[in-house]
Amino acid sequence: MSRPTKSEKKRIVVFCEGESEQAYMRFLKEKFGEVATFKWPKAPGLFEEADRKFKKDKTYSDYAEVINEIWFFFDVETKDIDSWDARMKIIKRLRSLRKKPGIKVRLLMTTGCMEYWLMLHYEMYVPPIQTVTQKQRVMERLRTKEPNYQKGDTAVTAKIAENYPTAVTNAKQTISNLLQQGLPGIEDTDERNHWLCQKCLTFSTVYEAIEFLTSL
Repeated sequence: MSRPTKSEKKRIVVFCEGESEQAYMRFLKEKFGEVATFKWPKAPGLFEEADRKFKKDKTYSDYAEVINEIWFFFDVETKDIDSWDARMKIIKRLRSLRKKPGIKVRLLMTTGCMEYWLMLHYEMYVPPIQTVTQKQRVMERLRTKEPNYQKGDTAVTAKIAENYPTAVTNAKQTISNLLQQGLPGIEDTDERNHWLCQKCLTFSTVYEAIEFLTSL
């Protein structure tokens, strides 16, 4: 199979909640650089940052004509439940920056903390992850697998991320498990994503980005 040319590569703009997500994105950029190009701001920021960039920064607004996807890489927490309507308004605006085809907006969501997504690279488990104590337990468990892990450490994150096939399998199972809790479907839809953000049960959808990249 011939490799995609630069003009055939998918162009993806990513907005990350924090340094841990940025470290993981650096791994994806290195791993899948032959099939996709990635662009993200130096400083972390999510929906409001994306809205501002595409309204006021010409390096983003002028890029809209060639973007294939916009990703938001973030934690789902109970404190953000009331933010859905405002976020959805921004998502709809971003989709409409270009017509036929529109821009795909993908939500890479993980309950509670990024470290849960990283733990899924090793094993399947579904603890509650909302309180500070619960998040700390996930961090401690991750460090039993990779003692040198620190938030934003590119090298250690890349070492963990090499196990992404296992993470994809485990994360897909976390979503499938929620069908019994009332999840309206496993496909990436606004209805599903709204439900996930409202219920804040344990899951990760980051696997969808990796399945997309591997499909290329």
